[in-house]
Amino acid sequence: MGLYVNLQKKVNGFSLGIEWEIGHEPAVLFGFSGAGKSMTLQLIAGLMKPDSGVVHLDDTLYFDSLSKTDLPPQKRLFGYVFQDLALFPHMTVWQNILYGAPLLSGNEKADRAHDLIRSFKLSGLEKRYPSEISGGQKQRVAFARALIRRPRMLLLDEPFSALDRPLRLEMRDFLKEVRETFNIPAILVTHDFDEAAAVSDQIIIYEHGRITQTGSPEQVKTAPANGYVSHLISS
Repeated sequence: MGLYVNLQKKVNGFSLGIEWEIGHEPAVLFGFSGAGKSMTLQLIAGLMKPDSGVVHLDDTLYFDSLSKTDLPPQKRLFGYVFQDLALFPHMTVWQNILYGAPLLSGNEKADRAHDLIRSFKLSGLEKRYPSEISGGQKQRVAFARALIRRPRMLLLDEPFSALDRPLRLEMRDFLKEVRETFNIPAILVTHDFDEAAAVSDQIIIYEHGRITQTGSPEQVKTAPANGYVSHLISS
């Protein structure tokens, strides 16, 4: 069991045609900008509609063009952390976290938020606004908002790209803690091979909307499929 993805999408002259499968291990979508990695996350989450294909996680079919299955984003229990984090500047830390679970009752939502604030070391910051907290704290708020629904999977679109190196290293460890605590698969988009190797069991390499290679970080590093992959991992 795991996630199976087979997706085709054409938009603005770009053509995506990919197929891959992972278990519950953490995986990374890796490749240069414009290769289709972020688009894949959006298609999985239901934020974009594929032209054709399948998205299937464990016992649930989320999208299937043949059977015309297409669950809306709110019914896809995926936590999503965007590259810019997408925190609302006019909302407090507490309000931003609660926003991630609009369908929960007030008491349950508050209980979950309190648990996440304790787990993610955000206690005392509940009434602050995003402009009043550090970059690492913003990351934790974004993860808390993504996890408050207790999703079945995390989709992470370069959430650490704007951080300096020491904080990126800290957030890698934080991501491992999240994976161990919540025991759900995670798919991370990144341009940093060291980061990809540090947080994933499988790397899926994108090249111009196609899959060039899949394998463990060690397999990709020691036996790159072609010159593109060699250049990518050395960049």
